[in-house]
Amino acid sequence: MVAPTLRLLSPGRWSGTPGLSGLLPRGLRQSHSGAPGLLAAQKARGLFKEFFPETGTKTELPELFDRRSAGHSPQTIYCGFDPTGDSLHVGHLLALQGLFHFQRAGHDVIALVGGATVRLGDPSGRTKEREALAAEQVRANASALRRGLQALAANHRQLFADGRAWGSFTVLDNSAWYQEQRLVDFLAAVGGHFRMGTLLSRLSVQTRLRSPEGMSLAEFFYQVLQAYDFYYLFRHYGCRVQLGGSDQLGNIMSGYEFVHKLTGEDVFGITVPLITSTTGAKLGKSAGNAVWLDRDKTSPFELYQFFVRQQDDSVARYLKLFTFLPLAEIDHIMELHGKEPEKRGPQKRLAAEVTKLVHGQEGLDSAKRCTQALYHSSIDALEVMSDQELKELFKEASFSELVLDPGTSVLDTCRRANAIPDGPRGYRMITEGGVSINHRQVTNPESVLVVGQHILKNGLSLLKIGKRNFYIIKWLQL
Repeated sequence: MVAPTLRLLSPGRWSGTPGLSGLLPRGLRQSHSGAPGLLAAQKARGLFKEFFPETGTKTELPELFDRRSAGHSPQTIYCGFDPTGDSLHVGHLLALQGLFHFQRAGHDVIALVGGATVRLGDPSGRTKEREALAAEQVRANASALRRGLQALAANHRQLFADGRAWGSFTVLDNSAWYQEQRLVDFLAAVGGHFRMGTLLSRLSVQTRLRSPEGMSLAEFFYQVLQAYDFYYLFRHYGCRVQLGGSDQLGNIMSGYEFVHKLTGEDVFGITVPLITSTTGAKLGKSAGNAVWLDRDKTSPFELYQFFVRQQDDSVARYLKLFTFLPLAEIDHIMELHGKEPEKRGPQKRLAAEVTKLVHGQEGLDSAKRCTQALYHSSIDALEVMSDQELKELFKEASFSELVLDPGTSVLDTCRRANAIPDGPRGYRMITEGGVSINHRQVTNPESVLVVGQHILKNGLSLLKIGKRNFYIIKWLQL
């Protein structure tokens, strides 16, 4: 492939789009209508953290998103997601929320999967180099991330519509414009526009250079490719704003400088806060504390419980960050919580809103069924649970498929499921109250199983031995 052509867009490609500038520290101006502007509203929620550049551009950034400004047109905003794993996780949600808020305001958003950049590894916020991924693994991860992003976008549009005309949500992969690039051609066309002193001054680079492991050339070159992504999206999609975690500010600055140097136009960066654990560690795969958005890795029940368990001192902030609830409604929820804290109303609402966005209404219903079955010993919830839900809820449980023979007893069931030892000891475990079926204690080993009591309407039995050992039995030929 010939060297990439670095030329200006024709003025008509996205004509009518104002420049950008003077950012929000100067009061995050209100829109001309008098209502808080989009950027100010998200700043108030705590979702938007930093803006770059803050001064020296031709038009102020708030005016770019002001529907009543002269020549207003929908803007395009992008955020990148490197496929280091085969699923998104909770740490990605705030960047996605940022994209969704722009989309809800009528702007077009792009979720960019880094199928190419992930091969280099982003050094931002890391103390050592990422482990290299094989090309086949990268392709599989990228495909999984694209599906995950599209599913989230579909849930958002289907379940959170607010009557406004929304912008588009597009998923792209940067491998589409890198896979046939020739290295020397690319460096010749792009490399001359970057200054080593500037690249070396980035905090992420300085931190790594001072570390015992140092920094590889591949990692160092990452910010160049991310900057080129910004230029490519500016050139082909009229994208003027990049969204990213607060650890991405250096890469965003490189993109701004590259685009401005080539085109004379201003582009902008907006960062969102990083979500950390109670110990202050960034949530994510590398830290080993990821809460995944893929059901096969973290079930809807587990995601729901992650948010239900949030502390009182963080739940109001999380309602503002992770949901689309109006601030006035959040204030009301917290006011009720002050009167009845034992009900954990804010935590339950937070968990419901996030689970519905990630897994849809069916996923939320599943999470609530599992919660009732596990924590409230609800037989009604158990009876309508699927095999998948039971396996998700009792991940360590043994799963058996057994034929229900006439006269099958409690003792027969426990032995066929390999839940108790043979001989007198297993018999005594039942008579001494150590066995329950479907949350009901059974003490007569010779009792014959009864459909509707020991066997639920869905053909399943939940057998518990002691306090923690669960066995799921699916009965055949009922």
